[in-house]
Amino acid sequence: MRGRRWRRVASQVGRSIAVWAVSTVTMLVLAGILPDFHLQSADGDSATSIAVTAALGAGAFGLLSALVWPLLVRLLLLVPALVLGTLVFFLNGSLLIVALRLVPSGDSEAAPETAVIVAAVMSAVASGTGAALAVRDDDAYRRRLYRLADRRRRALPPGPSSPGTVFVQLDGVGHDVLLDAVGKDLMPTVARWLGNSDGNGKSNGNGKSNGNGPGGTARPTHRLTPWRTDWSSQTGASQLGILHGSNHDVPAFRWYEKAGREVMVCNRPTSAAELQRRAIERTGDGGLLTADGASRGNLFSGGADEQALVLSIATRRRGRENRSRAGYFAYFSDPANAVRTALSFVAEAGREIGQSTRARVRKARPRVSRGGLYPFVRAFATVVERDVVVAAVMGDMLAGRTSVYADLVAYDEVAHHSGPFSRDAEKVLERLDRALALIENVAEHAPRPYRIVVLSDHGQSPGETFRARYGLGLGDLVRAGCGLPVPRRAQRTRSGAEARAAVRAALRIPVEEGGERHRPSRRSSEPIVLASGNLGLVSFPDVPHRMTKEEIDARHPALLTTLANHPGVGFLLVRSERYGGVVLGAYGAEIPVDRLDDDPGPLEVFGPSAADAVRRTHSFPNAADIMVNSAYEPADGEVLAFEEQIGSHGGLGGAQGKAFLLSPLAFSAPADHGEDVVGAEHVHRVLRRWLRESDGPQVPVPRRQDQRAA
Repeated sequence: MRGRRWRRVASQVGRSIAVWAVSTVTMLVLAGILPDFHLQSADGDSATSIAVTAALGAGAFGLLSALVWPLLVRLLLLVPALVLGTLVFFLNGSLLIVALRLVPSGDSEAAPETAVIVAAVMSAVASGTGAALAVRDDDAYRRRLYRLADRRRRALPPGPSSPGTVFVQLDGVGHDVLLDAVGKDLMPTVARWLGNSDGNGKSNGNGKSNGNGPGGTARPTHRLTPWRTDWSSQTGASQLGILHGSNHDVPAFRWYEKAGREVMVCNRPTSAAELQRRAIERTGDGGLLTADGASRGNLFSGGADEQALVLSIATRRRGRENRSRAGYFAYFSDPANAVRTALSFVAEAGREIGQSTRARVRKARPRVSRGGLYPFVRAFATVVERDVVVAAVMGDMLAGRTSVYADLVAYDEVAHHSGPFSRDAEKVLERLDRALALIENVAEHAPRPYRIVVLSDHGQSPGETFRARYGLGLGDLVRAGCGLPVPRRAQRTRSGAEARAAVRAALRIPVEEGGERHRPSRRSSEPIVLASGNLGLVSFPDVPHRMTKEEIDARHPALLTTLANHPGVGFLLVRSERYGGVVLGAYGAEIPVDRLDDDPGPLEVFGPSAADAVRRTHSFPNAADIMVNSAYEPADGEVLAFEEQIGSHGGLGGAQGKAFLLSPLAFSAPADHGEDVVGAEHVHRVLRRWLRESDGPQVPVPRRQDQRAA
């Protein structure tokens, strides 16, 4: 034991000396290249003197980075998270200037702007060298992962540990998209889990798990199961149901509540907090992660003790470790992380500008605007949030947490603007697969075994926008049906992409700035028209209750007919004094909701589960006066988004409603043979069952008796 300890110390000292040597050489090279960076006096020094100066400077910079940097980050907790990411470079440069001042010769100097560059390069080189040397040493690699994730290792009870569970949500990745990516060798890690790999990480291309098939196919470790989303096929409804067991009365991504006279938006922190409170009140339980869990990068906490980058707590004043932005500070506490992520951020923004430019030159269709700040929003989603969330998950695993749920939003953001099957989106899937491989690798160094579950909250359906197809938006069509003037230049509908809310939360600016009216005037009789992908909601704010078809016809005789007969509209759902609720379609179709199983009418094209989804939403107190679902083309799977998105989700139609569960074979099957997994609440019950099967801390059983059995 003592000999092993001394070997470990000797190995660590050797690595430190190697990193110091490489940093010294890097400083010498930079001094020779950069005109404003000097390691010698004006009169010139000997090569030995310059080398000693570089060695002392590199050593002083390394010590300051290790000792002072974490303290500086803690002092900057009040700075918005993404501002800290930029500030890192200037603070790092300042540390280098201080380090050079500490060198006894006193002849070394660097201009402030040059010091920023030198410090960034040296941090990156030192980090890369340390990682390369640590890979060959399991103990060293494990300690490096601890530092990268900035989590303390907890002492677990002696003896064999029950398995922990990591749930990784690939936001917006549909079941068919995942299979397509596996078949194209875009996701070798997923292919290997499914047994589609030839043993070298290459898919056999059939997109199906086939055990020990020809060509040395690896034995599968996971099973792939599709699940059907609710009518509101978007992250707010799905993740609330998955994490908290109830998404009751969440009819869309955004909707108007007449009781509070306010527009609720799932990615607004105040709305997310209220939705979480309602779900907990309805189920009588804190959520999926109440037993030693961690929630990372999500809209909701799931009842976890450890929360970072969670939108529902973004407005709270809490402990430093529990605040929503804490994950950013934990990640940027290592300046090498900031350097690596910043370079990737710039590269990704440049990649988006290049891709959007090529799309414009080729006059690709469908296409939406990708200018303004979008390249930076995309870079945030695909680089910054991914890096921070993955580092947080690594830390949770190395700390031995029982359950972790993390959301990676990269694909969803890119697919909205480039299309769900575009080459841009495929590149994101490749990088997400590498993130899964890293999480799998970290599991080998964790203090307990881990089972990795990958799932999605919804898919995305392609198609051009409603406005691009018909030259007017849903709001314009509603105004025309009401006999109201339609503006010549209609305002674009705001996008509901989750990444934008995360950016605003990180910068501490309001999630919704202007645009939507959260508290309309009490005297306003004009309708409020909101969009959630290809689902539209029309509400009349001056009427305190949900209007009936008869009331709407009496007030605006042409409105329902105008909407139902429009070729871009698939069907309407309205309340009826006579039938309770009716689905309206073209050519006078009017089907009561309790007769949809016998006569689906305009719902037939949307599949057999559409009737149940519509009936459930009709029961919500906050269903809109008129629920509008766009038309759907089954031949090509296309819908018409009421938002400015060519890959959309939020309503019925196509791949958006077909998500997936990728679970270890060690867990029981999500559903019995012949049974489908339908709805986010069903997924919640499945995940609870799996946590119980792990034989760890028991997850509380919901107290409500009226929930369906899993």
